[in-house]
Formats: sequence, structure tokens, C-alpha cells
Amino acid sequence: MNKVEIESFVKSFLLFFLSLSSLLVAVFIINQQKTTHILDESILADMRLCSFDLKCPQYDIVFVEKNSQNLYSLYKSNSTLSSYYGIPKSEKYLMQISLSANKYAAEVEKLEQKALWNFFIILAILFFLSILFSIYALYPLRNALLLTHEFIRDILHDFNTPLSSLRLNSAMLEKELGANTKITRIQQSVQNILNLQQHLRSYLEDHSLQKELLDLQKTVEERVQNLKGSYPNIAFDLHIDNVDVFTSKEAFERILDNILSNAAKYNRHNGFVKISFDQQSLHIEDSGKGIKNPKRIFERFYKEQERGIGIGLHIVKKLCEELAIKINVQSEPMKGTTITLDLSKLMLH
Repeated sequence: MNKVEIESFVKSFLLFFLSLSSLLVAVFIINQQKTTHILDESILADMRLCSFDLKCPQYDIVFVEKNSQNLYSLYKSNSTLSSYYGIPKSEKYLMQISLSANKYAAEVEKLEQKALWNFFIILAILFFLSILFSIYALYPLRNALLLTHEFIRDILHDFNTPLSSLRLNSAMLEKELGANTKITRIQQSVQNILNLQQHLRSYLEDHSLQKELLDLQKTVEERVQNLKGSYPNIAFDLHIDNVDVFTSKEAFERILDNILSNAAKYNRHNGFVKISFDQQSLHIEDSGKGIKNPKRIFERFYKEQERGIGIGLHIVKKLCEELAIKINVQSEPMKGTTITLDLSKLMLH
């Protein structure tokens, strides 16, 4: 199971199991109170029979002066359980039949132990039922995810033919016309689509991220160089120290590509993108349109512009979580956006 399925399973299990467990605890408490009441009634009935034949060694029988005691009622104290009965031809004395608190506690403990055994047996049954219910509830989600993944894989596979044709024709044009800025842009765009295709395929297949030592300055410069041709009116300004980070090259480049392309795509004419590094953090600042709701930009399908489909930054957020990168966004409409990547956990100390 992937992370989404595991999360769905755990939440379904906890919801079902905790709900039924809470109900079971309430029923157990009510039943225990009822059982104790039935025990008291049984003891009182037994004492009443004892008052007729006095053949009850488990009880203590004494005669006390009549006061304000109610007959045939059970009195509880810290030391005894008592009941009072009249004596024929006596108006001054009453018969007191008592059961010691220790004997009463022993009877209650027997009932509690029996009830606890039943409670844990039922709890175990609920545990396994909750697992079965969660697995059953997970099937529709699992099937939907499998269908979605298969559909996306089919589309990614179908991309290969037109992309191969574009690469082949752009290479032929370059041979015929020689080096050309427009052809270079087409080739870079095709390569970007191929990279996106590869990243998306890896994301869908949930591949484990292979980590390696990266030169941060060189990596950022390469990503900027790939982007410059598509945005000739944007000035890219780099201020990065020569530092190394230990992370997944593929995933880290995907994060940079998405953030940098957004910074250029939604920038103003003749704007700038400034990339700097300080205090173990990478800052990407642009002079673009800004974001109205910075807290929502990582939501799937959320977008504030007509362009795009709103999943790029959602994938960025997921990849940052995979790489232990803390991402922060500060933005003001019409003033620009600054995205900060905390790389402290990727640096070798």
C-alpha cells in the first residue's frame, strides 16, 4: 500500500475501532452498575430467607435495639452490609443480619473479573472487525487510485511518440538551418517535458529516492541555464556559495525547475529572479504578480492564474517532505514572491 492508502486505512480503522470501543466502555460501565445492583438484591433476598431459619453461616446475626431502622432494606457501610428484621413478640429488639465488607468485595471482584474477561474478548473481536471493515472500505479508494495511475501512465506513454517526433524534427532543422535560438528553445521545452514525464512517472511509482552529494551552485546554475532561453526578458541573478547538499538529484531538480519556472512565468516584463543562499537556506525571489493566498498554493488543483492546472506546487510540497526540506512562502500581490528552502537537514556537517 502507498502512503495515501495507509493513511486512509489507519483513519478508517481508528474511527471505527475507537467509536465502537467508546460504546463498549459505556455499555460495560452500565452493565457493571446493573450487575452490582443485582448482587445487592440477591444478598438482600438471601438475608430475608436467613431471617426465617437462621441457617446461614456466611452471615453474622446479632440482636440490636430498635431505633429508626427500616426493615427489609440493605444498609452499606465501610465494614458491613446489613439488613434488619423484626422479632416475633418483641417490640424492643430487631434482628441484624450482616455480611462483612471483605466478603462482599470478594463477590464484586468475581463479577468484575468475569465482566473484564468478556470486555477484552469483545474488544478483541471489535479490533479484528475494525481491520476487516477498514480493508473493505479501502477497496473503492484503492481501485480508483489504480485506475487513475494506469490512466496517467497510458498518457505518459502516448507522449513518447509526439515528443520523439519533435526532437527528431528539431534536430533536422538545426542541421539545415544551423544554430538557432528558436530551435534551441524548442529543444529545451521538449527536454523539460521529458523531465516532467520522468519525474511524474517516478512520483506515481513511488520510487525510493536515491541520494547523492550535489554541488548546490552548479545544480542551480544548470536549472537556470535551461530556463533562460524560454524567458529572455527575465534577469536571473545568482548569489550562491560553493556548498554541497546530500539529497536526491532528480527530486531536487524537480523542485527547482517548478519554483524557478513559476517565478519566471508569472513575472512582469523585464522583471528579475534572484537566487541567493545564506544561513543554510536557499531563497528564490521574484518581481512577479505575487500570490493572494500563499497558504493555499500547495493545495492540489489550487491556482490563481488561468495558466497551469494547479498540481506543480503540490508535487513540490510532497517532494520537499520526502527530502526533509522545509519550504516557506512570503508574497504580496503585485510586489513579488520569495520562496525559502531550508536545506539544513541536507548539509553535511
